[in-house]
Amino acid sequence: MSKSSPRRPLGRNSGTVTVIEAKVHRSSARNARLAFILTAVIVGLLSAVVAASSIHPILALFLGAAIGVPLGGLAWVLVRVWPVLRLLWWWSIEIVLTIAVITFWVQLANHTSTPVTLVVVALVVGVPVALPACRRAVIAWTWCLVVRHRLRVCFAQFIIANQSGSLPLILWARPTPVGERVWVYLRPGLSMADLEGRLDRIAVACHAATALVERASDGNAAYLRFDIKRREVLTANVSSPLVDVINPDTPSVDRPAPVIPTALDLPDVDAPVITLPVQKKPATTANGTKPAAASSSTDADDVSDWI
Repeated sequence: MSKSSPRRPLGRNSGTVTVIEAKVHRSSARNARLAFILTAVIVGLLSAVVAASSIHPILALFLGAAIGVPLGGLAWVLVRVWPVLRLLWWWSIEIVLTIAVITFWVQLANHTSTPVTLVVVALVVGVPVALPACRRAVIAWTWCLVVRHRLRVCFAQFIIANQSGSLPLILWARPTPVGERVWVYLRPGLSMADLEGRLDRIAVACHAATALVERASDGNAAYLRFDIKRREVLTANVSSPLVDVINPDTPSVDRPAPVIPTALDLPDVDAPVITLPVQKKPATTANGTKPAAASSSTDADDVSDWI
């Protein structure tokens, strides 16, 4: 008798792509059950207490159950499909753009002839490509879409998440003069200190030069802002409007260049002269001994000389 292994429709060895991780799937199922029980019990009891004031208590319990169970089921559905909703949020911009492009093409093809359709498509595509300002804007917003997904890959691959495996919520991104700025809302288990040590890896994953992270709110540590830098704008030549204000007929005046000292000229410094007191040597006799003190005043003078 042959043994057959159960199939795994979302597994690694089945040849399909895992959309939702198994850890996230189990965590959402557990949270959905808890949400159903809590919502059904709390709403049912509250409804029964309110209804007991006007109808029989037993009927109030049945009414509370009739209200709490559907609301608990709604809470179960919302918690259960949250991983899918989060996945749709990550791809929401791409989905909206794809639907808009397909709708535009279908409506254009149905209401115009083929030459007119080709001309309109050529104008819609060619004008942004031909104009430098439009082309730079399109490229900048395209990088914003790419960076949102690259940050999600960073959180999933090498940044430690919580035990349930839920990733931070990547909110929005917009272009900046040096790159992109992305707002992220962290889930429990991560902090800004955990991300600061991995900014070099985040920059590599986002195909950028450097990456910075800072708090986007003073009252909420989970709300962060990523700055992805791809270029340096401070080295470029910036035109100033002050040049147009100067009258070109204004005569130029030759001013002597100021003398800026570059070193200290020591001969110009007046050094104070310090005079040391001269010490007197004591007199000696013929046999080499010191003479006896004549009086107390002599001793005082000798002592002051030595001091």
